[in-house]
Amino acid sequence: MERDQLADFLRRRREAMRPAEVGIADGPRRRTTGLRREEVAALAGMSVDYVVRLEQGRSSQPSVQLLGALARALRLSDDERDHLFHLAGHRPPPADGVARLARAGLIRMLDLLGDTPALVLSDLGEALAQNRVALLLMGDHTGLSGDRRYVAYRWFTDPAVRAVTPPEEQERHGRRLVADLRAAAGRRSGDSTVSGLVDRLQAASADFRRLWAEHEVAVRRADRKTLLHPRVGRLLMDCETLVTPDQGQQLLVLTPADAETRERLELLRVIGIEEFPTGATGPTAR
Repeated sequence: MERDQLADFLRRRREAMRPAEVGIADGPRRRTTGLRREEVAALAGMSVDYVVRLEQGRSSQPSVQLLGALARALRLSDDERDHLFHLAGHRPPPADGVARLARAGLIRMLDLLGDTPALVLSDLGEALAQNRVALLLMGDHTGLSGDRRYVAYRWFTDPAVRAVTPPEEQERHGRRLVADLRAAAGRRSGDSTVSGLVDRLQAASADFRRLWAEHEVAVRRADRKTLLHPRVGRLLMDCETLVTPDQGQQLLVLTPADAETRERLELLRVIGIEEFPTGATGPTAR
């Protein structure tokens, strides 16, 4: 770990950031053109004291998860993110496979979408990044671990996840999840991460085994779904999925499909963040 170089890099990236890039008003009282340490801490979900110690070269070695949060907070490019990992004494996330961070360009698109719920997903349905309104809508899915990272695994093994979808839509939604996973498995033939996930799903769920055996294949592009939110009730959402050229990551954007949903979504923004049990009671990410 190169503490001094890491400290210098983090400090310079923070000072180079424009507050508007992360949705912070650039008021007349700001003494610096970059971000404040407390703003980086809030964006990364860590203490201000730890950010200070990192920038002063006094910290312990940051974890991979913490580095990922800093990379997202500072909107680092892929090359900058890899450099950050090297300075901290870690191997950067691979360019492909499931253990990677959301692309910097997709993170910036999340910022630009503002009050529209949006999130970045891996091709296996892991939530890699969510904007604030997506957090309000479905809770935080970015910190899940193990098989619960994958939306299909949560759907077929956790009844609480299915409960936020009306019963009459659950068969269709599950079928689409399986068809999308089948497409990913075809693209990543021989990948033990995908085959292992499929094997564990088949062992855990009879419904998944039934749908997997039908061999339906479909990459999700657009959809309309109903979410039963615990605070504002029924939401009818149009879902558009934008896929990167290599099909490794997706930007999912959710917009209200009718006036009533638009009003309820606005109410949700006013109410603030619901305390969801991690990954359980919020609507699924896809």
